[in-house]
Amino acid sequence: MQDNSSFSSLLRIGTPITALLLAGCASLAGGIASGPAQNLGQGADTLLFAAGDIADCRRAAPADTGAARTAALIRAGLADDNMAVVLALGDIAYQSGSSAEFADCYRPTWGQFRQRTVPAPGNHEYYTAGAQGYYDYFGDLAGPDRRGYFSREVGNWHVVSLNSNLKAPPAQQAQLAWLTEDLAQLRRRSPSACVLALWHHPLYSSGGHGNNPQMHSAWQALQAAHADVVLSAHDHGYERFAPQDDAANLDLHKGIRAFVVGTGGASLTPFRTTQPHSLAQENVTHGVLRMRLRDDGYDWAFLAVDGSPARDVGTARCHGS
Repeated sequence: MQDNSSFSSLLRIGTPITALLLAGCASLAGGIASGPAQNLGQGADTLLFAAGDIADCRRAAPADTGAARTAALIRAGLADDNMAVVLALGDIAYQSGSSAEFADCYRPTWGQFRQRTVPAPGNHEYYTAGAQGYYDYFGDLAGPDRRGYFSREVGNWHVVSLNSNLKAPPAQQAQLAWLTEDLAQLRRRSPSACVLALWHHPLYSSGGHGNNPQMHSAWQALQAAHADVVLSAHDHGYERFAPQDDAANLDLHKGIRAFVVGTGGASLTPFRTTQPHSLAQENVTHGVLRMRLRDDGYDWAFLAVDGSPARDVGTARCHGS
């Protein structure tokens, strides 16, 4: 495992947010997908953008929000690579994930990327009973049976979206059994494929919500299958961890690298107790995580809406390589 990150020690960045000029108005996507989601990306070199905690209807008009500014970053990336993929890491439409909030606040911003989005539900989506607004908006893109978990092929990577909101043990056990079998099938057909998982509540976080042990078993299953990256949100900041195991032990050979990217547009929040192996932190500007997925590894960079150079830039190889 290589880690050529330019941030070799704990980082806190203090650049103030400035306005980002929004160029043009891209066409807005909406409605329900009519059939199964197709594979995304373009094979050996796929660009993706990720963040959670996105569109907040309690703030300014959609054209002047953090969500609009992070959407502009993604739109600029699509100008360079029109096959890029978007990961929405939960708490997508505030305050309650209602159909009206998706229509009024998410659709005018990140909604333009709907057909290229791999979503995961957040706790705010479930403030509407059954997360109905979320499932109605994304349709088949949110996976089958409104259960909130599924997998897709993104380029040559296997991407798993999980539901960290499941409370009842039977639902949690069903998700874990599905995940274990999904990963087993992957390894039978592609032993060395790179694996990325996304869900909303991070297992490890230095933000106000802190660590969330509910996804511990999922992390164990992913680690056993030699997964490479986990993306989450929930805490409204950006954080990157060194590769670690399910017991928070540093493991540069078999551990999973975690990113918390709760910087999609909602109000940013403070860090509290810094957790072990936290290598980069940012909570003063909205932004998105940009990743380049290669056959044998990945590059990452945090892009801020203030137009400053990319931060926390790094590269790593997948376990299978």
